[in-house]
Amino acid sequence: MQTFTLHTIDSAPEQSKPTLQALTQKFGFLPNVMATMAGNPVLLNGFAGSFGSFHGGSLDECEKQALLLTNAVTIQCPWTVAAHSTFALEDGMAESDVRAIREGRLPAHPKYAALSALTRALIQKRGHVSEAEIDRFTAAGYSQSQIFEVITSIGISTMAATTTNMAGTPVEERFKAQAWMPGH
Repeated sequence: MQTFTLHTIDSAPEQSKPTLQALTQKFGFLPNVMATMAGNPVLLNGFAGSFGSFHGGSLDECEKQALLLTNAVTIQCPWTVAAHSTFALEDGMAESDVRAIREGRLPAHPKYAALSALTRALIQKRGHVSEAEIDRFTAAGYSQSQIFEVITSIGISTMAATTTNMAGTPVEERFKAQAWMPGH
């Protein structure tokens, strides 16, 4: 397997450094996925821009984590499942809802279930969702335009998951309690 560098702010290409500094400030540490992405400023800066836009949207933190965790499980990415499981629990999502998503089931919380069902359908069907699937989403209290925030979450999750899966990015100690493997 090819190895990829986990960059620091000092070792990263010049065009990645400002983004790494901002991300380190936001998280209080530099997540390994972003340290890996830093090898190419196009990827890192595109990810960071989409990430910032998504996190400035209309969904609350637990709703965002329900989406990002569902994406991670559906894409089958151990790093992003561990990270978003940790963040979901830290943001106050019920442990039972986190466990359900990790196991490929819908969470009990009705709004998280609607988010999870739609994001999984969008990924698995590559956007070819039915009117009934969209109706279930809006019936849970979401607007039709919020589907585009769900799509944004899929985009950032795809960048992170594809990077970590391809590069074999290690899971940080902070996330190891939520380690996950597909099919487990």
